[in-house]
Amino acid sequence: MGKRNSLYLHQQQREHIHQLSTSILWRSELPTWIIMMAIYGGWFATLANWQALGLYPATVLLIGFTAWYMSLQHELIHGHPTRFPRLNQLFGTLPLAVWYPYGLYRDSHLAHHRNDHLTVPVDDPESYYFSDESWARFRPWQKRVIHLRNTFIGRLLLAPLIDIAQTLGSAVSAFHRMQVAAMLMWLTHVALLAVLFGWMSHLGFSPVWFVVAVSYPALALTKVRSFFEHRAADDPLARSVINEAGLFWRVLFLNLNYHSVHHDLPGVPWYGLKAIYLHNRDAYQQRNHGFLVKGYGEWLRHFWGKAVDVTVHPGIDKGDGHE
Repeated sequence: MGKRNSLYLHQQQREHIHQLSTSILWRSELPTWIIMMAIYGGWFATLANWQALGLYPATVLLIGFTAWYMSLQHELIHGHPTRFPRLNQLFGTLPLAVWYPYGLYRDSHLAHHRNDHLTVPVDDPESYYFSDESWARFRPWQKRVIHLRNTFIGRLLLAPLIDIAQTLGSAVSAFHRMQVAAMLMWLTHVALLAVLFGWMSHLGFSPVWFVVAVSYPALALTKVRSFFEHRAADDPLARSVINEAGLFWRVLFLNLNYHSVHHDLPGVPWYGLKAIYLHNRDAYQQRNHGFLVKGYGEWLRHFWGKAVDVTVHPGIDKGDGHE
């Protein structure tokens, strides 16, 4: 179950999770297998039958399946549904979401899970914060763009574009610096993407439409989940949010709304996170210093046009031994 980096609340929780991990459900990983079949089956069936469904209904379905696939890729990275990383990689390598090679996402995300470095610029590849030096180099228009990105509407409309630009920039850099491993990941990714786009064209479905009307909105959906998912705090255990989201979002994001629990127990499968949180609700809210939100609608109401304060990283108090 990937216990190496687990941070349990107490010995009783460790024993409880160990019992769960020996159950037939957890050992079989049946929920993840079902989700994976639903995503792949739904994605390919929708595309194959898009003319019968109609362009717009098919587009809506493809957005959902593509966003769901990105949640599945995250689950694969954390060792599910098999204990064999290369087999899990095989399940997540198809570029159904277009933009990110699975291997690069895996390496970046595992680095993000070094809790002592969480949110720290450069050390955490997924941090939205900047160092003082980086922020000082930005021009006024760039700072305005970042502030806009830090609103809820900006996270939906603008953040995917910024991510795509950074990803393509990293691809150019990998080839310029002759980083062989990254180059191979990109070449494999592009080759598979060409096959998928060729199949779409054969079906009469425009790859350009897929990129603009499916892949981009699907990436935007994932930005709902990541909005203010982490904050800078001296205590690493207080840096990840608990979002008590509704059923739709919990299924779409595979319970990653319980993000503080996931960072404490990254090896726990998605279908175990909610029960573990509810069993220790008060303890988790105390552990993460009350970093709690009652669903994504709360973020929407508070930050629709107001920027969340995620710009220059305030630094970490090293005197407490957290960094």
